[in-house]
Amino acid sequence: MIIRSLESILGTDRETNAPTWKSRRLLLAADGMGFSLHDTVLGAGTVTEMRYVNHLEAVYCIEGSADLTDHATGQVHRIEPGVVYALNEHDHHTLTVIDEFRCVCVFNPPCVGTETHDAHGGYPLLTEEEA
Repeated sequence: MIIRSLESILGTDRETNAPTWKSRRLLLAADGMGFSLHDTVLGAGTVTEMRYVNHLEAVYCIEGSADLTDHATGQVHRIEPGVVYALNEHDHHTLTVIDEFRCVCVFNPPCVGTETHDAHGGYPLLTEEEA
């Protein structure tokens, strides 16, 4: 059984900061669950373009609001607390944050913990040995 609090990982190597977001990685590949689980915060007014070609991601909003633009269709979706979006086709998208946006993200395959966005807005596919 794994018991881990958000507070216990703040300021450790499980917390990753980028220009528009911070990701607190509660579960990683080394935990053996088959997915990784992240508590992520994006700053108000930020715009982040993403496309995870190596991972599938589900995002559940728990605080704030953002507009999600689907690059394939041009559709814009308002994401607010209680809304989930799943990038089941490695969807190219942009998240434009209105109010500080906090979400719970699940990645498959699991992240190892050192990932940050590459030039295409996704994570590289790393093994635990590369972490």
